[in-house]
Amino acid sequence: MGERQRAVRKPKVVLADGERLHAVARAVVDDHQGAVEHVRRAAAGLRGQLVRDELDGIPVARLKDVTEGRLRVGALEAAGIRTVRQVVDTTPYTLQLLPGIGAQSALQAIAAAGQIARAAEQAVAIRLDVDHQDAAGTALVVALQRLVAAGPEARRARELAERVAGEAAALIAAAQPARGVVRGLFAGRQRRQEAFAAVDRLDALLAETEDRGASMLFAQASVDLLRPLATDIEAWAEFEVRSADFYSILGEFAGSGSDGLTASEGFLPESLSDRVRAEPLDDTRCTVSLRGYQAFGARFALAQKRVIIGDEMGLGKTIQAIAALAHLRAHGSAHFLVVCPASVLINWIREIESRSTLRAFRFHGQEREAARTEWLGSGGVAVVTFDGLRRLEVPEDVTVGMVVVDEAHYVKNHSTKRSQAVAEWTDRVDRVLFLTGTPMENRVEEFRNLVRYLQPDLLPGIHSSSAAAGPTSFRKAVAPAYLRRNQRDVLTELPDVVHVDEWEELSASDLVAYRSAVAEGNFMAMRRAAYADPAGSAKLLRLMEVVDEAAENGLKVVVFSFFRDVLRVVQDALGQRALGPLDGGLDAVRRQDVVDEFAAVQGHAVLLSQIQAGGVGLNIQAASVVILCEPQVKPTMESQAIARAHRMGQVRRVQVHRLLAADSVDQRMVEILRAKSQLFDDYARRSDVAESTPEAVDVSEQSLAALIVEEEQLRLARTAANGAAT
Repeated sequence: MGERQRAVRKPKVVLADGERLHAVARAVVDDHQGAVEHVRRAAAGLRGQLVRDELDGIPVARLKDVTEGRLRVGALEAAGIRTVRQVVDTTPYTLQLLPGIGAQSALQAIAAAGQIARAAEQAVAIRLDVDHQDAAGTALVVALQRLVAAGPEARRARELAERVAGEAAALIAAAQPARGVVRGLFAGRQRRQEAFAAVDRLDALLAETEDRGASMLFAQASVDLLRPLATDIEAWAEFEVRSADFYSILGEFAGSGSDGLTASEGFLPESLSDRVRAEPLDDTRCTVSLRGYQAFGARFALAQKRVIIGDEMGLGKTIQAIAALAHLRAHGSAHFLVVCPASVLINWIREIESRSTLRAFRFHGQEREAARTEWLGSGGVAVVTFDGLRRLEVPEDVTVGMVVVDEAHYVKNHSTKRSQAVAEWTDRVDRVLFLTGTPMENRVEEFRNLVRYLQPDLLPGIHSSSAAAGPTSFRKAVAPAYLRRNQRDVLTELPDVVHVDEWEELSASDLVAYRSAVAEGNFMAMRRAAYADPAGSAKLLRLMEVVDEAAENGLKVVVFSFFRDVLRVVQDALGQRALGPLDGGLDAVRRQDVVDEFAAVQGHAVLLSQIQAGGVGLNIQAASVVILCEPQVKPTMESQAIARAHRMGQVRRVQVHRLLAADSVDQRMVEILRAKSQLFDDYARRSDVAESTPEAVDVSEQSLAALIVEEEQLRLARTAANGAAT
């Protein structure tokens, strides 16, 4: 709608349209607020139950500690009051009726119990357990499901609606004298002029919202937010698939107290935290919701411009970087650069394209030049390896909005060629984001080397003594350039298992072995072709990187494979670091001895196991990182192996890294088995058969092998034919 059209629209028409827009926008705000309040009430109910359960386990004798010994609890215990919860649930009058308890003691007991209850409420973390679906947990899952199903668009609709409703209400009130001749006469000349100016601004607001597609956005949001609530079974089933989205909504609208906030912000100084929180973050080009600590990380990168995010593995450093890129794209920047090891290049491509609307270009392999040409012309995210960066030529007139360097500890040595290439780019651009899961607190010199790329002015203040006082003091000292959060600090309510699919591109030697296996129709050889040449194995390289990062964080690792020869390859690569392997050749007693030896190691250790041998009958809860060398024909085999680590006694979240080769048997298996699993979910997830016979989801190995071999033979034949044609 242009200026000329707006100019001839009658004030009455503009006001009527404005009032309709205001009503629609106000309805979206109210609908969203209603859904949020539903979540908050349900969360409060569950948190209250968890607090009561916590107080049930605290003996009444603890009241003496709170009152510094002034309260005698013998009379309470003699009256059958054993726990703090019993005190919380009573009244001063009821306590006074008990023998030996006066009015003063009753008040003291109630006050002390209340103090413990408030502390428990701050400390308790909401966790939703699919295996224990009680009424309070179910109510929260159902409430959350509505916002999860509505997606990020509902939140964006609410944010736009709040602004539109506020502006429209003010303009409509100011424009009333322009509604008719009589009103205008009584208003006076200046008031009439102000009214017509308000009409013009209201008309411009209507045009803006029309251009932004607000009507469709508001309508869809209202439909999504007013849908009937999901059934208990539907909500829990969706939670199993999208638990991270549920917890993201929960953290946004029903989060924990300030202590959690401090941890989620990396214990930064308050002044810096305030500035980072105030930094705008436009997520309109993101397709997933960010958890609170992830949004803070993206804001930190934007506010500080040249920084290191060193979060512990499993916290989503990639999505924080993508969110920062998406914000910059929404505000005019067009070209971005991600530098990473070859082993995670495909992961970056997939993550960018699945979690944002940004286009990703792979500057690697034969299509490098074609990708460069299109990227220069249309913009997007160029993803390049450290070695490829040295050959990357970008005209000086192309402005790169941000450079992201993943696994930044690769460039700690400034004398290497890869480091020099990174240095050239960090000198060229204003915004640089380094990512590393390696903790920097005990590597001060290495940290200084990384900071030298980013904020060299900080170097004089970074000394070994900075780390001597502990990690929190170190982080505060280097806060302008470094943000690190640990899982135990920020994922207090997340499920115990975090799954990561590590997609790799087969190397040249991998491809030779793979094509040979496909030509022979050898399904088993196809599955382990990625390890046929250890020196050139892309999967083995990524496995070593995951193990090294776990070692830096002091975590124990268990590596599973179906194949003994794959485990031998891994064992040769790890050397003395690896225990095992556990396989069918070891008797039960010896297997347990190896597991006990693994558990007894202080800090990092690696255990190798054939998935058939270690997947059942053993407890490996000492491990908090699980690596699956290849996908399994039977999904239950994977879940049983993971359950060896994720069980009672496990004190850390379990990270599961499944190594997958793109455009290979791995991808076909994942696609087929995912479809089979979904079919199973649709018809039998809650049935007695499903619970008692998990093998029902598995498929025939023979039929799966035949199908995949045939598909891969045809695919490689087509690829060869297309290559010959070009």
